[in-house]
Amino acid sequence: MEKSNKVFIATSLDGYIADSKGGIDWLDTFPEINQVDTGYASFTADIDALVMGRSTFETVCGFDMDWPYQKPVFVLSTTLTSLPEKYQDKAELVKGSLSEILEYIHNRGFFRLYIDGGKTIQSFLKEDLIDELILTIIPVLLGGGTPLFSELTQSLIFECKNTNLFFEKVVQNHFVRKRN
Repeated sequence: MEKSNKVFIATSLDGYIADSKGGIDWLDTFPEINQVDTGYASFTADIDALVMGRSTFETVCGFDMDWPYQKPVFVLSTTLTSLPEKYQDKAELVKGSLSEILEYIHNRGFFRLYIDGGKTIQSFLKEDLIDELILTIIPVLLGGGTPLFSELTQSLIFECKNTNLFFEKVVQNHFVRKRN
């Protein structure tokens, strides 16, 4: 089975995934985007499991809705010792280096992974473990907050596979990692 790690995330025009207070209300700047297919359903249909960081997990747990995932969820955390009881049958806490975590997840039969959360995505990028990035850019300048990207020890080259424009406002770019 081919292994792949993919990102599907929205950013502000200046590259933030949350505002300076950790909020994501700015995602609804153009609510009409929620009325069209931006490819999320087909993206998630093509993955085996999700890997997310603690902050993203806690954000999702705070939504006023049922658990939104139908696939297994693995939560990375160096500080949590267990997940809240309410979510223990919905997600699994994993610890260790990314290579150890991926080996564990792959040994469980999950190879096509959705990587979510700022620090988690940054960690995967630092180790050159992201194969595809689907970035939906909401044209709002936040001026600060949680950045999607951080410093890298090497340049990573991606090629644009596809670009979509929604309502002449929101741009979605699909990048694939170019490997030698």
